[in-house]
Amino acid sequence: MNNILIIGIAGGSGSGKTTFAHRLANSLGDDLCTVIAQDSYYIDQSHLFDHDGGSVNFDHPDALDFALMAGHLNDLRCGKTIHVPVYDFASHKRVDAQQLDPVQIIFVDGILIFSQPELLDHFDHKLYIDCPEDIRFQRRLHRDVNERGRTEQGVHDQFHKQVKPMHDQFVEPSKNHACDIVNIDNFDEKVSHWTNLINQKMLAF
Repeated sequence: MNNILIIGIAGGSGSGKTTFAHRLANSLGDDLCTVIAQDSYYIDQSHLFDHDGGSVNFDHPDALDFALMAGHLNDLRCGKTIHVPVYDFASHKRVDAQQLDPVQIIFVDGILIFSQPELLDHFDHKLYIDCPEDIRFQRRLHRDVNERGRTEQGVHDQFHKQVKPMHDQFVEPSKNHACDIVNIDNFDEKVSHWTNLINQKMLAF
């Protein structure tokens, strides 16, 4: 299937990547789109996990199976069905896999996806969501406490010991690979812009 578009959406944790991806998918039609999350590709960390906000660095590239993700993107491009891991954030284990059939538009959402050379060539477009650190922290705090069973102290410790240093080392520099930068001021405008641009590209196939 050569008429597949794969669009990477990167940015810091809590920047709005997932929201942007799903806004685009909803605008374009959920039957034409799917969103693949980097978070699905965490390796099993259960044997290393010591405590909430502890020593396991979930924001370092080594915590993720990017080779599997790259293989999956290649398979989808070739029209093949894949099985995306289902990662449980409470136990830090892969607990299942979800079948995903190829569709016309694939959004890939993740903080580190532009830092990985094996992924970059798979993206037809690369969008980076730029967001101030204080907003990203508050969003992550709310998400992790309410959706992932974390403690406020654990989230705080992890952010300052791991998330911020990894953002500065890997995520922020990867912005240079992006073809467009989205921020909180132009967020809605960019959703409309990319909805229209992708629609034009699909009509040209």
